[in-house]
This record gives sequence, C-alpha cells and structure tokens, in this order.
Amino acid sequence: MPRPPVQRALLAFVCVAAFWLGGCATKPGGVPPPPSLGADGPPDAVPRDVLATPDAVPRVEPIRQGGPNNPYSVLGENYTPRTGDEPVRERGLASWYGRKFHGRRTASGELYDMYAMTAAHRTLPIPSYARVRNPANGREVVVRVNDRGPFHRERIIDLSYSAAARLGLLAQGSAVVEVERLTFEQIRTGSWKRADDGTAVAEAPAAAPDSQPQPPAVPIAVAPAPVAVAAVAAAPPAAVAPPAVAAVVPPPAVVVATAATTPPLPDDGARARALLDGDVAAPPPAGTPPPGAIPSADPGRAYTQPARGFWVQIGAFAKRQGAEDVRQKVVAQLQHLAPLLAVFSESALYRLQVGPYPTRSDAHGVAQSLKQSLRLAPMIVERR
Repeated sequence: MPRPPVQRALLAFVCVAAFWLGGCATKPGGVPPPPSLGADGPPDAVPRDVLATPDAVPRVEPIRQGGPNNPYSVLGENYTPRTGDEPVRERGLASWYGRKFHGRRTASGELYDMYAMTAAHRTLPIPSYARVRNPANGREVVVRVNDRGPFHRERIIDLSYSAAARLGLLAQGSAVVEVERLTFEQIRTGSWKRADDGTAVAEAPAAAPDSQPQPPAVPIAVAPAPVAVAAVAAAPPAAVAPPAVAAVVPPPAVVVATAATTPPLPDDGARARALLDGDVAAPPPAGTPPPGAIPSADPGRAYTQPARGFWVQIGAFAKRQGAEDVRQKVVAQLQHLAPLLAVFSESALYRLQVGPYPTRSDAHGVAQSLKQSLRLAPMIVERR
C-alpha cells in the first residue's frame, strides 16, 4: 500500500538530516579539529624516557638582530630584549606549555617542540642559554631560549614540557625557580659546567662537534700548538713568567681552509683599514708590547685562549694595533658580531677572528657575509 505523501516527505527529511549529521561528525582525511582554548597540557601518551631528556648543549650563537630581539609591547606592557652578553640572574615563578603549542611557530621562527629543552623568556636574547634550578628539590636543567613569554607579571619563564618534567613542575603547573643566563664567555671557556656534574670544567670536549663544551681561558703566554702553529718568537724566556697552574690545556690544533682568495697579510693593519675606509691610515704607534696575554679595549674576548670549533679569520697582523683598529671597524659596521670577535696572538701574528661556530657551514655563511659587508677575504679556521 503506497504511503501517504506526508509520510514520504517526513521519511525523506529524516534521511537527509541523518546524512548531513554524519558528514559533520568527521572532517575529510580524518584531520582532527584544532585545539581549543584551554586545551594545553601534557601529551596524551607520556613518553617513558621524558626524565632522561638531555640538557640543551650551550654553544655560541650570534644574537639575532631585529625580529624577536626588537622592543615590543604585549597587553599594554613594553619590553626591551637584551642584546649584550651580560649575565642575568632571576628568581620567580616558572610555568610550562605543552601540547596546545606543540608544532607552532615560536618567536624565533622555529617550531615549538614540547620534548626539547627550550624555554620562553620576555627579555633574554634569542637565541641564548640559561640554567634553571628548582630550589625546592635541587634539580637543574639547561635550556635554550627561543621564544617570548610568559606574559603574566608574576612569572619569569615558560618551560617546555620536558624541561618542566625534569624539574618536577608538571603537577603544580608553576613553581619558584632560579634562572641564570649562560654568557658567551662562560660557554666559550666551558666555565658554565658544574664542578660536580661528573666532568671537570677544563676537560677537553669528547662529544660531537655540535655539542662541544669549550676549554677555559688560561692567562699564559701563547704556547706552541700541536699542529700548524709555530711558537711565538722574539720574546726572551725570562721576560714572561707563566702563573702557577695545576694543569695547562694546550691550544687546539689549527687547520685552515680558505673561504675565498686571501690577499697578502698586512704588516700593520693599514691595508685592511684602507679597504674599510677608502684611504690609508697612519702607521700604528711604536713600542707595541710582545705577544702574549695582553690587556685589550675589548674586556671579553681579546688575547685569550682560542676555543675548539670553526672560526672565521678576518685578518692577521704583525702588530697588535692593526688587529685592534680593524676590530673596532668591524664592530662599528656589524655590531651583532661584537661578542664573537677575538684576537689571538699566534706565530708572531695577531689574528682577528669571529667564532667559534659548531659547523663549517655556519662559519662559511658568516665568511660570505663578511666578504660582502667589509670587502675582505676571510678564511675559515678549524681549531681541534
């Protein structure tokens, strides 16, 4: 018996509605909807080895100019990120962020990885490294700062999920911590390492090139290097008395690879200054002190023991003033390189170098930038 028109219309409506609701239950391809507000927290499946996540390994990374290091405003508050190499110590609340932001862009442009040892800070340079300590249980971690935040007045740092897990902060969500920035000098010399972490501070690195702690700076006259570095000449042995030290780490071996055709070495820096200024500078003053541990206008890095890694050599000079003059010119034109510049007294020459960089590729990029900016022919120097 045929159904009345009203029943047929009602049945058709029910079918269409069921089909429409079924189509709304899932999205094409099975893609889940984006996380909603307030959905942050730990991952659905907690990794069994999260407490074994190794610390971030500090290395000297140039502080980015502009971008995340520009002054900015959030929620009516103004912030000016630090761009120098000064030490920072803070005590306050730490919080953490997890799956809601996993895979999203950080202020540095990198993707946030909740399983990496990273952190967000309102004013520390991006990138930089910090040691975070939980005074309640004595646990410590080393994190790499690559994001901005937290923007709550009472909080000073936002930690990744793994960093918070290792500090024992997951349960309470936030806790008081102590934050210490690791400076370039601490990283370069290896003094950032704890004396009780199982590795002596002065120990030569045994890890992969991308995770090398650096040997300490030792205030002694330059000694012969194992490879390709001759002893410093023209200074009587009795003129410089080395300080009493328990053990001296020899300078790293040097392997040089040119990044471009290298012009003849200037004897007093005048050639290099002429290339920078477009004229010929006056010769340096007489009476230059002999090579060795010499005070410098740059208190951070000049005339110190070189660290292992890849360095970009800007020039080598027979006299100290030549290297110092060119260093000042480089700083005036490329301020972001100031914390990375160093002058080393080796083989009767004063070598102006920038670094160290963990890989040859990193150093090559800086060498090309220097070649274009300063119209010089820098070299890549590997110190092992």
